[in-house]
Amino acid sequence: MNKCWLFLYLIALTYSFAQASKPQAIPEARIVRLTLDPQSVTVLHLRPGYVSCVRLPEDISTVVLGNPSTFKAEHSDAEPRLVSVKPTTPTPSETNALITTKTGREVALHLVSSGSANNAGPVDFILEYDRPRSFLIEAAGSSVIVSRTESVAPQPASGTALESAPIPVNLTLLKQQSLRKPHWLGKQLRVAVGPVTESDQQMVVAFSVLNASSRTIEVLPPQIQLTGISKKGHGKPVKAEPLAIKDYAITVRRLQPGARADAVVTFERPSFKESREQMFLQIAQAEEVDRPVLAPIAFVAPVGGER
Repeated sequence: MNKCWLFLYLIALTYSFAQASKPQAIPEARIVRLTLDPQSVTVLHLRPGYVSCVRLPEDISTVVLGNPSTFKAEHSDAEPRLVSVKPTTPTPSETNALITTKTGREVALHLVSSGSANNAGPVDFILEYDRPRSFLIEAAGSSVIVSRTESVAPQPASGTALESAPIPVNLTLLKQQSLRKPHWLGKQLRVAVGPVTESDQQMVVAFSVLNASSRTIEVLPPQIQLTGISKKGHGKPVKAEPLAIKDYAITVRRLQPGARADAVVTFERPSFKESREQMFLQIAQAEEVDRPVLAPIAFVAPVGGER
């Protein structure tokens, strides 16, 4: 009987040594490269014992974790475009992370860790984002797109050094969203120009788009043009010079019937124009690009309480 127990003990001991000496499964390491798209949420696959890095095309301002007790995120000024993320618990866990850049752009991540017991599946070692050609902010209704609160300070007096400070584009967009009855131009596709601000000839123009038709439409990126007016022919346009757009943001591109989108566009205006030239914001829909709506824009932005 004692020999039988001794035999079973030797078998169990041999199995334990075999399991201890068995090599751990190597994770399926991946390097993922995506285009920065605020319309989507990226799933980041993590694993305990490994760190993953997220690299953005511009400097990062803040990093927020949904559950900081199960994941850890680090960001250093020495690497302003890099965030390192890793799970802090061996058990399977999930949460979300929100990264905000210094220009106000946001990146949403879904962090997934399968835990130490599950060695199968990929691990994203590096997630690198490329800069998009144009920046769109998708939102439903009047959702807030800025993750931090900023105070609106009074405008400085003319001639101060603060006149050349960067313009808070996100605040301009939020102001436009708060306008309930803008002045609409157009019929099926309606456009309304909102606040116009300027700093060192860099113009920031807020505007709204309304789908007054009975079908869903897709709004094309805005265009800015400097148009000359003929002396004859009842003031009809005779020439149009497009101006280069630096960036723009819009709450939604596809509009259902009766839906509204709010947007802001940034561009550098010329230092001068002819007396018969006028600056216009041009908005068109994808299926009627030849029938745009032209909304006039002030060549010089209002100052202070000027209208």
